[in-house]
Order: sequence, then structure tokens, then C-alpha cells
Amino acid sequence: MFKRTVLALLATTATARAANYDFLAAPQVDLNRVYRLDKASGEVGACQFGLKDGAPVGVTLCYPAGDGAGPQPAGEYALVATRHEHEASVFRVNQRTGEMSICYVLKGAVVCTPPAK
Repeated sequence: MFKRTVLALLATTATARAANYDFLAAPQVDLNRVYRLDKASGEVGACQFGLKDGAPVGVTLCYPAGDGAGPQPAGEYALVATRHEHEASVFRVNQRTGEMSICYVLKGAVVCTPPAK
């Protein structure tokens, strides 16, 4: 019985860890950028497809968390896109507090505005 309980706990922990990130494409119709969110810490990054001169295949260009996009106070974070087809940014929302930030790529990093309600 104890062995089954331990195995179930380990499986639950592995599942929770596997579901720690959320991904959302930017709503801009001519941009192939996907934002990545750590749902527990609120840290935001982004990646997109790029072309490399002379290469037969493209490359994945990733942007690390910059100003305001790093870890936030503990919460339950999610990404929300507008329905505006020319919008390259996304909203980071804290589902516990209702605070929102707007996150976007600027000078090679993802930056986010200060959280507000």
C-alpha cells in the first residue's frame, strides 16, 4: 500500500512539473512568434523562426526574459492574446490577484510593463 502511494505521489509530481509552462502565439498575423510562460513564476520568454544566410534550413531565434519579464511574486500566471491582428504583444495575467502586464520583444529580449489592475 505504501509503495503504491509513493508511486502515485511521484507520478503526480512529475505531471505537475511537466505542465509548468504555457505557450501562446502572438496575435499579429504576419509574425511567427510564440511566447513561453512559467506558470508558477510568471517569467516570460519568446521564440520565432528566422532565416540564416546561405543555410538550407531556418533557425529558432529565442529572446530571454528582460526588464519586467523575469520571475514575479508567487502566483498563477497565464498568457492572454488580444484579437487585434496587428498586435505583437501578449498579456501576462496573475489569476490570483487580477494584475496584468503587457509583454513584448524589445532589443533582443522580452520586456513587460509593471503589473497593474
